[in-house]
Amino acid sequence: MAKVLVLYYSSYGHIRQMAVAAAEGAAAVGASADVKRVPETAPPEVVQAAHFQVDNSHPEAQPNDLADYDAIIVAAPTRYGNMSSQMAAFWDRTGGLWAQGKLIGKVGGAISSSATQHGGNEATLFSIHKTLLHHGLIVVGLPYSFQGQMDNSQIVGGSPYGATTIASGDGSRQPSPTELDAARFQGKHIAEIAAKLFG
Repeated sequence: MAKVLVLYYSSYGHIRQMAVAAAEGAAAVGASADVKRVPETAPPEVVQAAHFQVDNSHPEAQPNDLADYDAIIVAAPTRYGNMSSQMAAFWDRTGGLWAQGKLIGKVGGAISSSATQHGGNEATLFSIHKTLLHHGLIVVGLPYSFQGQMDNSQIVGGSPYGATTIASGDGSRQPSPTELDAARFQGKHIAEIAAKLFG
């Protein structure tokens, strides 16, 4: 049975929903799927002023936790085409794992969210991919066998690089059923590949 970690940061809950969906997809094919969040690094006054959701729904991850899993799915909102600073700060603490090669050969994937359709989701997925590749993970995206990402009849996230959602500038748009299905599909796909490698 593959062990999958979905590691996320979410300011307003959109990415948390996508992370939970990815874990559901992994669990649906028999994987052990844990969801953990990275620490908030913004000062409390910024969190309060920006009305961030204070998120205690999942345990806080520590860098050494990553070594315990066969697959790691990283879910983070975009910040100017990069992963959020909170997620980047977490990965900045993984130097010891990198030095020891602890993550080499594991399976990795990325999920992101942006305010608009062209707000940097794909660039953010790439920023996560680069970090995973530096650690030696095998990066897995969202193949076109998930056909929901090709729906042009509505606004929909998703790309072959990973599942995505679009939140609107004020955060009012929630992940659609199609976007949540994309995250579930990617979680399932990653878990199945991890099971082949480590089962």
